Amino acid sequence: MKKSFLSLILILLTFSLSADEGMWMLHLLKQQKYPEMQKMGLKLKDYDIYNPNGASLKDAVVQFGGGCTGEVISSQGLVLTNHHCGYGQIQNHSSLENNYLDDGFWAMTQAEELPNPGLTVTFIDKMEDVTAYVKECLQRDKEQDKNGVLFLSPTYLKSIAMARVGAEFLKNNAGADVEIKPFFNGNRYFMFTKKIYSDVRLVGAPPSSIGKFGADTDNWEWPRHSGDFALFRIYADKNGNPAAYSPDNVPLKPKRWLTISTKGANENDFAMMIGFPGSTHKYYTSWEVAERRDIDNAVRINMRRARQEAMLNEMLADPQVKIQYASKYSGSTNAYKNAIGTNWAIDLRNFEQVKLDQQNRVINWAAKNNQPQYTRALDEIREIVKNRADLRYRSWMLNEGIIRGVEFATVSVGAANKLISAIENNDEAEIEKSTSQLIADYHRFADKNYNREVDKKVGKAMLKEYTQLIPRDKQPAYFDAIYSRFNGDVDKFVDFVFENSIFGSEENLQQFVSGNKNAEALQTDPMFQFAASVVDEMRSLQTQLSAFDNPFAIARRTYLDGILEMDGPYAHFPDANLTMRLTYGQLKGYEPRDGVSYAHQTTLDGVMEKEDPDNWEFVVSDKLKTLYANKDFGRYALPDGRMPVNFAATTHTTGGNSGSPVMNGKGELIGINFDRNWEGVGGDIQYLPDYQRSIIVDIRYVLFVIDKFAGATHLIEEMEIK
Repeated sequence: MKKSFLSLILILLTFSLSADEGMWMLHLLKQQKYPEMQKMGLKLKDYDIYNPNGASLKDAVVQFGGGCTGEVISSQGLVLTNHHCGYGQIQNHSSLENNYLDDGFWAMTQAEELPNPGLTVTFIDKMEDVTAYVKECLQRDKEQDKNGVLFLSPTYLKSIAMARVGAEFLKNNAGADVEIKPFFNGNRYFMFTKKIYSDVRLVGAPPSSIGKFGADTDNWEWPRHSGDFALFRIYADKNGNPAAYSPDNVPLKPKRWLTISTKGANENDFAMMIGFPGSTHKYYTSWEVAERRDIDNAVRINMRRARQEAMLNEMLADPQVKIQYASKYSGSTNAYKNAIGTNWAIDLRNFEQVKLDQQNRVINWAAKNNQPQYTRALDEIREIVKNRADLRYRSWMLNEGIIRGVEFATVSVGAANKLISAIENNDEAEIEKSTSQLIADYHRFADKNYNREVDKKVGKAMLKEYTQLIPRDKQPAYFDAIYSRFNGDVDKFVDFVFENSIFGSEENLQQFVSGNKNAEALQTDPMFQFAASVVDEMRSLQTQLSAFDNPFAIARRTYLDGILEMDGPYAHFPDANLTMRLTYGQLKGYEPRDGVSYAHQTTLDGVMEKEDPDNWEFVVSDKLKTLYANKDFGRYALPDGRMPVNFAATTHTTGGNSGSPVMNGKGELIGINFDRNWEGVGGDIQYLPDYQRSIIVDIRYVLFVIDKFAGATHLIEEMEIK
């Protein structure tokens, strides 16, 4: 009896959620986490956070674009989000004459605010549990469900969402939209009623030396010193309804906006965040954890390291190449660091065993309650992961090593194929049209950020790695030329491709289009053949892997049903899926390794310590240095006189939480989330309370930059600041 009791205690300790873990549904807080939040420092009522019948905090939080979060911070529709979330808009408005990326942008009047075609912000009006409704529809439409997976189909769920609210509702409510999303792999369904605004204008952005300070070097790192924020404004028609851009539109009068606190927060103080986290994998099985570590992440780490080393060598040797490839290098290192951090966490906390323990709980519970379907589902998942391993490895290698790694592997062959047909049919009009398209395809490929020699050198490095790790008989068909014509010499093969392809250089292209065009030159073009062969292999792998998708989805739904049946409907939070969530925790530093301790707060002192005028990532503007030297921080300084910049909190976040408002126990804005530390990225699988930290811009730094640095005091005046 004593042994059994101790075993039970160990199980509870193993599987109880950390106080800071979770991405919780707002409309279920009262049943799930509200009492615990109160104990930690929340001063609000649950309906102050989510109220379907009145204004609440959720009405001040928006989905910004398709993958970020923003918050309304004034009665005139002013929205705060991250600089990196608005980067595309800032870049689009920039020119040599007005370089807003380098110099920043501040509209000093509303007339100067800049429109952004295609940018939207989305409010969530209501969230509803529609599980019973969806299951009724699935039962009604079961004859349509040939493969048994309509329960996850976005198209099907959209159709029944629209049917539920009716065409009249959508017609009579400008900007309205509805969406039903599956949770716990189709064991629960919630419907979201939305209002989408499409006239969103750029109001202000600091220069990249503030908004992107530290750039790629500091990405995923703490301590951090970035002012990663930007300001936009929502416009509506004169009745407050969503409308396309018009000079006649007026600033939105929102239902709710956030009050801002300049009091800051101390270590261990309560903090909460609302946002739209993108994707997590809390309910991985032990086999999926191993698959993620040993296939997905291992391939990404290895192949991106090879690509980055080749790129960096060329970037360091040529300043022009450094400019051309800065964004490509940054994009590569972002996921590379994430994969390293995830694998570190998997091994550090033995995620395989954690998930195996959870599986065993389900198996034991199923046996005691005569529910064998849950054990069968786990058996099915194990077999699928085992059987797809080789295909998955090959797919990841092709994607990371060739499709993402080699630029000339992705040239378009569509125009070439049309031109072949036109030449064979002697269709002069189509020949002229397809030739123009061929030229356009080349210039899209060889654009201003493309360097032929870099592509060749990176291509050689990637192909050597790929051909060493993938058996010859499992490589794309055209790769056989490496062995049959070049005796396995990758360097000679790549040189041949560039020397003999129409897309190998501008000269090659002009020679082809100005001469007698012939179909054979296109049909035998080595770069086109290479690219077409890669696409064929990719499609073949996708087709073979897709055979596992439906049975896997069904087995996973059954397994998660077992977890919910065993632990109850409110014990767990669903994986992130770009729906509105709340996470909470404390301001807290951490100890990443023995003898190293990080504080929870950074200051402008750290910006000055990192300054490097010869490195664009760490340039500090003269004006910021003057403000620092004069200690001209206004009311935004810490009690000891230093200027706060960033802070860290134990809140559970992932991609999509960029721009999320960080609030104190009174619901006042104290910061804006923008990143995580690399030691915490494994939290997408299993939360790491000792290591996982959200990295947040202190709202006082935001206000300081707007007020003291930019002199945009009119924006300060329209906010409610305490």
